[in-house]
Amino acid sequence: MVIHQPITNYAKNISTTYHQKASLSKRITIASLLGALAAILQSAGGFIPIVGLLISPFATLPIIFSTILSIRYGFLSYLLTIFLLLLIQPSELIIFPFTTGLLGLAIGYAFHFCKRRINLIITGSLSLLSGILIVLFLFRFPLLGPSLSTINLPLLILLIIFCFLYSWLWVKISGFLLKRLSLYFYK
Repeated sequence: MVIHQPITNYAKNISTTYHQKASLSKRITIASLLGALAAILQSAGGFIPIVGLLISPFATLPIIFSTILSIRYGFLSYLLTIFLLLLIQPSELIIFPFTTGLLGLAIGYAFHFCKRRINLIITGSLSLLSGILIVLFLFRFPLLGPSLSTINLPLLILLIIFCFLYSWLWVKISGFLLKRLSLYFYK
């Protein structure tokens, strides 16, 4: 089964090559550019009607790649994105740190330490689920819409399934792009 196959070493090889060849200024620049890209993608939901809502989930990808390159600079990209969203689009500020950004951090972090895809997917889905529950219950923000202010068991099961499938999708996309990106790191 594909989900139990070992994850490739592309992420570790890219991270090692990045640390060996990139200078400090290059690392800071790349982390800043990925953080700015994540902020632009996340704020698209507020600036571009309807289509922007389809663009904003892609803010996860720059955070994943930044964290794969370096855990420290991935976290700095995450913080930079939060700060930029505070300036650009404050309405997205509560969504990014607990959903899109947290998922990117968790998957990027898991690429360093997990060996199987299932572990990557579970790490991402648990972080996304916990972020959604924090936004719903701690901040009382209607993330799922105003009519779904309380969570019952069927809704929780659907939310768990959604988080698992969404995390699986991002692990799949990241794995595909890492294979393509590794070609450039080994020239």
